[in-house]
Amino acid sequence: MTTLSFSSLPLRPAMLSNLEQLGYHTMTPIQAQSLPIILERRDLIAQAKTGSGKTAAFGIGILHALNPTLFAIQALVLCPTRELADQVAKELRRLARFADNIKVLTLCGGSPMGPQIGSLEHGAHIVVGTPGRIRDHLGRGTIDLARVQTLVLDEADRMTDMGFEEEISGIASACPTRRQTLLFSATYPDDIRKASARYLNRPTEVQVEAQHDASRIEQRFYEIAPEQRNATVAQLLNHFRPTSTLAFCNTKIHCRELAEELRQQGFSALALYGELEQRERDEILTLFANQSCSVLVATDVAARGLDIQSLDAVINVDVTKDTEVHIHRIGRTGRGQNKGLALSLCAPNEMRWVKLIEDYQKNRVNWFELSSLKPAAGGPLRAPMRTLCIMGGKKDKLRPGDVLGALTGDAGFTKEQVGKINVGEFSTYVALDRRIAEQAMRTLSQSNIKGKRFKMRFVDLPE
Repeated sequence: MTTLSFSSLPLRPAMLSNLEQLGYHTMTPIQAQSLPIILERRDLIAQAKTGSGKTAAFGIGILHALNPTLFAIQALVLCPTRELADQVAKELRRLARFADNIKVLTLCGGSPMGPQIGSLEHGAHIVVGTPGRIRDHLGRGTIDLARVQTLVLDEADRMTDMGFEEEISGIASACPTRRQTLLFSATYPDDIRKASARYLNRPTEVQVEAQHDASRIEQRFYEIAPEQRNATVAQLLNHFRPTSTLAFCNTKIHCRELAEELRQQGFSALALYGELEQRERDEILTLFANQSCSVLVATDVAARGLDIQSLDAVINVDVTKDTEVHIHRIGRTGRGQNKGLALSLCAPNEMRWVKLIEDYQKNRVNWFELSSLKPAAGGPLRAPMRTLCIMGGKKDKLRPGDVLGALTGDAGFTKEQVGKINVGEFSTYVALDRRIAEQAMRTLSQSNIKGKRFKMRFVDLPE
């Protein structure tokens, strides 16, 4: 029995069986280092990159200590963004399948307060949310944290960067003093160390190597003149033709400009930056995740908490001055067993930042000539899917299977022509093969789904 086996931990047989069914066969490095500490109910500071398996680490710890018969909030997970909170809650529900009736509730900004208050009145075992919204509920007296045994600060560096320190402090003080606090962060600078000291009780620190496996992620650097930057992004896309690309710019103005230029050249591109309304942000992320948008141009702040499982390439349109941010950016590609591509553009005045990356990685970066970039056949890089929005959702008792059944039944389309189906409270987003999308919409709009006809529209990128 190796120390990387979950069966080496003092977990219940039902939980071990569920982990096996979910494909958790051996522990990742962060799980192997942190789980023994978490299960002993000690406080923890864990430094690990995105995609390292940290959600399962704290999730297993929370569920191991949970008493399902006590209908009170026993664990609170704070996340920087709504997207990350949704992903964490989804994973916790999967991990909780071994037991009956464990309720996980998500509380984030951008959603109506009324239904959240109603859900809290019905009770929950675990709450996952953003600091601002949890603080709002505390202010209204609609949430009771008096029975919290475990407080998790997920992506603490991002929450601090986003200015949530005051909210986190207020939330921590509303939890019992005798609790376990688990802090997970991709980076752990001195300001976070200082700020988090008051939440933690003699924490154990673990750190997983931040470097990425070079055999998984191929890094290529290109020297450019500053005025070539946007044109070179188009060259890279035409040469490598990735299905999904996350392009990082250092400013929101540059994000908007680059996305617009790419669209004018026929690319399916959208910009993600601060100040977008939550509805716009949700729609953009849906289009990107379901392959209706090929290129997402984002700032680091806007991309926080973003977890796209399958990402072919990352382009650093601007080199970041922070080496750990560089590692964090490129780690979004090459997840799991997949290979990834990380392409970085560097003007002469940015060479010093590349030198810092080399020092951090302890090896030289690989430079390539722009003249090696040749456009591949196939014309402009267009997204393979289009997204249809059906004006009905969970409130209408719609499920993904209902929509898929309507498309593959009487409508006669194949499963392979239908992509992701996301059912929200009031609307449902369906990814359709671009070649059959128009026909699918015509057929579906004249059909009954669950005995009812729904209005629908395409969610297309701006011209």
